[in-house]
Amino acid sequence: MASANVLNLDDNNFDNEINKGATPVLVDFWAPWCGPCRMIAPVLDKIADAMAGQAIVAKVNVDEAPGVASRFRVSSIPTLLFFKNGEVREQVVGLQSEADLTSRLKALM
Repeated sequence: MASANVLNLDDNNFDNEINKGATPVLVDFWAPWCGPCRMIAPVLDKIADAMAGQAIVAKVNVDEAPGVASRFRVSSIPTLLFFKNGEVREQVVGLQSEADLTSRLKALM
């Protein structure tokens, strides 16, 4: 079951949600057919719950939001982008540990 704390973004709402302020945002570019994406989803749900109010965890389905995916040159998934003040600060591709993702988010606080 997906966390209620994970924000779903698409081509229409991406910029509004990412540019809201100084809160760090972790965006997962994924697709339902991607095995590693399904494997990392529970990790992201856990981070979203643990860091609620301190950071935002969001997901972009690349099949449903091709504009955003293309804008950030997402060619492999899962691609995880870390935003601060509306700007990409870091990018990682592939499966990552909860500890690694959490520490990257905390570094942006």
